[in-house]
Formats: sequence, structure tokens, C-alpha cells
Amino acid sequence: MNYFSNLLKESALKEGIELNASTLGKLQIYFEMLMEWNKRINLTSITEEKDVVIKHFLDSLLILKHLNIPENAKTIDVGTGAGFPGLVLKIVRPDLRVSLLDSLNKRLRFIAEVVDDLRLRNVEIVHFRAECAGKMKIYREQYDFALARAVAPMSQLLEYCVPFIKKNGQFIAMKSKKAQEEIEESEIAATALGAKYEDCSEFNLPGGIYRCLVFYRKLYNTNGKYPRQMGQIRKKELGELKVRVV
Repeated sequence: MNYFSNLLKESALKEGIELNASTLGKLQIYFEMLMEWNKRINLTSITEEKDVVIKHFLDSLLILKHLNIPENAKTIDVGTGAGFPGLVLKIVRPDLRVSLLDSLNKRLRFIAEVVDDLRLRNVEIVHFRAECAGKMKIYREQYDFALARAVAPMSQLLEYCVPFIKKNGQFIAMKSKKAQEEIEESEIAATALGAKYEDCSEFNLPGGIYRCLVFYRKLYNTNGKYPRQMGQIRKKELGELKVRVV
């Protein structure tokens, strides 16, 4: 077993997550492809092997420690980038039905090759901006869970992601700092979109790297005017409307 597999297996086991040889082998292939593709196109600025293991793979895996995802749950990773966390979760939990959404085709070409090489099933690659896909019937309010690891204010992430979730589904935002402040500032936005803050799971990755998983529950269908266009989302935060209970 090589350095990547050893470090990931040991780090995951310390968190109560056991990875078998088959799963580790697939994650190893994913890692090797990531490093190779990253020489040609910018998929990640994190390139040291230990940092990739901890900050990408383990970080993605730890969702499973803090979130009980039912078998065959339908999940969308919004702004998936190089596939974190959605593709990692799919490899570890092959029962999941996963959509990986990103606006940059070069990233999705990489993900498509990984999916093909690993022969993963029930993976949908979605090449749209989140605010566009969130208006489309085939994606809108179709998912049990939406995940976002993107660096953006919480109020913006909520508007991008909540429209994808079914009533009673959950949105999970992966945050690295100022989580509590953002939760307070986005309370009105959450309400306007039909969601409510539930909890925040705080933990440290090896090396003392702070992480926080922020959980929102969708209580009502999202008003059809949301999500707005990207320029509007970035220019003015939600807060002016109340949700009508339906």
C-alpha cells in the first residue's frame, strides 16, 4: 500500500470511517488522475500529496461522519470543481445517485474520465451554472441533499443550492471560517428560500485545520422567482420577501 492509501486509510480510521481495499484502490486512481490532469489544466492549487489527502479526500469523507445519508439518496454537488466532495462520496457510497454540477467544462471532462475509468454508475455530470440549472424542471426540487464546498457567502450559496432540494431535504454547506457569523447574516435569505438553519458540526482536520458543516432543512417549496441571475445574487442579498406557506 502506497503513501496516499496509507495516509487516507489511517486518517479516516481515526475518524471512525473504515475504507476497504477496493474503495482505496478507486480513490488512489482518482488521486493519480487528478495529479496528472492538474499538470495540464488547473483543477486544484493544492498539490502536495499530504495536503491533497487531508484537504480534499479526507475533508470530503468526513461528511459521512456528520451526516446520515440514506441508501440510494439523490444528491447534487453544486460547484463540484474537481469532484470534491461529490465524487469522493460516490466512490465510498456507490449506492448514492449523484449529480456533479459545474460551469467549467474542463473540470467536467476530467470528472467524466474518472467516472468512466472507475465504471461508476448513477453519476450525472451537469454542465450549467447553478442559477440556470436551479430553474430547470429536471433539476429543481429533485434532490434529497445538496452539497456545496464553494467559497461564497452563505446567503449566495443558499440561493444557488436550496432550489435543487425536495421539501424536507437538506442543504449542507462546507465552511472553513466565519461560519457562525454567516449563519446569522443569512437567516432572512434562508427563510425567503423556504429553508431553516438546523445545526453546525465543527471539527478540525489533521494539522488543526478548522471545518464546519452547516445544515439547513427545506421546509417549503422555493418561490419560483429564485434563484435570480448571478449578477443579481451577487449584487443584492435576499431579505426583502417572506415565504408563503404552501
